[in-house]
Amino acid sequence: MKAVVYDGPRTISVKEVPDARIERPTDALVRITTTNICGSDLHMYDRRTDLQPGTVLGHENMGEVIEVGEGVDLVKVGDMVCLPFNVSCGACANYNQGLTAYCLVANPAPGMAGAAYGYADMGPYTGGQAELLRVPWADFNCLVLPPDAREISRQKDYVMLSDIFPTGWHATELACVQPGDSVAVYGAGPVGLLAACSAIIKGASKVMVVDRHPDRLRLADQIGAIPIDDSKVSPVDQILEQTGGVGADRGCEAVGHPSAADAWT
Repeated sequence: MKAVVYDGPRTISVKEVPDARIERPTDALVRITTTNICGSDLHMYDRRTDLQPGTVLGHENMGEVIEVGEGVDLVKVGDMVCLPFNVSCGACANYNQGLTAYCLVANPAPGMAGAAYGYADMGPYTGGQAELLRVPWADFNCLVLPPDAREISRQKDYVMLSDIFPTGWHATELACVQPGDSVAVYGAGPVGLLAACSAIIKGASKVMVVDRHPDRLRLADQIGAIPIDDSKVSPVDQILEQTGGVGADRGCEAVGHPSAADAWT
C-alpha cells in the first residue's frame, strides 16, 4: 500500500510499504478515505520529538471497514468509521476511570501509558495517512458513523471527530463554558476555531477570537465569532469594550507552543 512515511527531520515521502492487515481477533482493517494533517505531526516533522525514520504518519483518520477479526462484535464490514487518535483497550483500570488517553495495555513500552496511531513513543501502531489502517480493539476504537458518511462532503466534517474537534471542545470543557457566557479564545488556528465553534454550540452569548492572521480571522467571523486582530488593537481593550468593561467570563488558550512566540511578541 502507499503511505506517508517519515524519513527524517523535514523529510516526508510517499512510499510503498507492507499492507496493513488483521493481526489479532479484535482488529479491524479500514480502507482510509479521509485523513487530516495535525499540528502535532509538525512536532515530529521538525524533530521536536524522537520519531523513528520509516514511521507511517497520521492519527486523524476515517474510512470504510473492509475486514474484521473473529473477536469483533460491534463493528461490521462496510461500516464507515472515524478513528479517534488515542488507541485504548477499552478494559483496563484507567479506562474504567474514564482515562482512555492513558491506556495501560495498548503501549507495550515499560512504564508508558497511552498509545496513538503513527506517533513518537505512542506504541507500535502505524498511522492512517495510508491506504489501509489496522485498528486494534476495534469494538472500542471505531466510532461507527451514520450512512451519510459515504458522502465526500460529509467526510470532511466527520473526520474532525478523530482529534481536532474534540480538542477544541475539551478547551471549552476545561474553561467550564456555560450557556450565556462570554468567551475569549486566543489563537484562531484549527483548535481555536473549533473551540470557538464549541462555545457557540454550548450557547455562549458572545465569542471573541484573538489572532493576527487575516485568513484565520475571516474564518472566525464566518462561524459567528467576533474577530479581534491583536496586531492592530489591544485585545484586552477590545474584549473589555465587547463586554461592557467586565471582561470575558471564560477563556481558552489555543496558541500553545513556543514556536509561536515570535509572532505573538
